[in-house]
Amino acid sequence: MGVDFGLSGVKDCPDTGAKLPLVIISHGYVGWFGGHHDTAAALADAGFVVAAINHPGDNAKDSSKKDDLSSYLERPADMVRLLDFVLHDWKDGAVVDPGKIGLFGFSKGGYTALALIGAAPDFGRYASGCPDGVKICDQIRGGDIPALAQDARIRAAVIADPIPAFFTQSNLAAIKIPVQFWRAEVGIGIIDPEGTARVARALPGKPEIHNVPASHFAFLAPCSPQLRAALPRICTDKPAEFDRSVFHREFN
Repeated sequence: MGVDFGLSGVKDCPDTGAKLPLVIISHGYVGWFGGHHDTAAALADAGFVVAAINHPGDNAKDSSKKDDLSSYLERPADMVRLLDFVLHDWKDGAVVDPGKIGLFGFSKGGYTALALIGAAPDFGRYASGCPDGVKICDQIRGGDIPALAQDARIRAAVIADPIPAFFTQSNLAAIKIPVQFWRAEVGIGIIDPEGTARVARALPGKPEIHNVPASHFAFLAPCSPQLRAALPRICTDKPAEFDRSVFHREFN
C-alpha cells in the first residue's frame, strides 16, 4: 500500500467557466507534481486552472538526472512543454485565458522559474565555488552551455526559496514581470538564507518579499502522519514550534 499524502481530488472532474487564469508549478529537487497539492487546491478553489508535472530524471520516482547539468538545462523547457500542452493539446484548454498565465516554483523549481522568466543562470559563478570532482561543476567547466528556454507567455511568478548561487543582480535585471518572493530564514545548506536574501535584494522593480521564520521545506504541503513517518526530513520544520498548517493558510 502506498503512502497517504493527504491529497484529495476528483479524476476527470469537469471544467467549468471561461477565460480562467492558469498557474503552472515547478517542483524542487527530486520532488513530484503533488508536492504543493494544498496550494494547487487553494488556487483551483479560487478559480484558477493549475498544472504540474514531474521533471523527467529529477523526481521522486526517477532521480537518474538529479545531479546532472542536463537537469538544470532541461527544466525550463519542461515547463514550456507543459504550457504548450495545456494551451494547445489539453481537451479543456479552451477554458484558459492565454493572457493570464502565472508560474510557481520552489527550490530547484525556483531556479527553474527564475530562468524561465528571463534570468539566464550564471553557471560559471556556480562552478567557481566547487572543488574538482563535483559532477555538475565538472560538466560546466567542460563545455559550452546553451541558452535556456524562456517563455514570455508567463505574466507573473511566485518564487519560493530558489537555489541562489546561479543568480546575480545583472542576470536578474532581465526579469520584466511582477514577482512575489518567499524565503525561509533557516537554511539547509545549498539554499542558505544569506543567498536568498541577496536574490531578494537584487530582484528588479518592486517585488513583494516575504520572510518566513522556518526552514526550507515549510513551503511543501503539510504532511500526513504516514508521510511524516516515511519522510521525516521533509516533514520536520525548524524551529520545532513552527506550525506548517497554520503558515499555509496564509501562504496559499
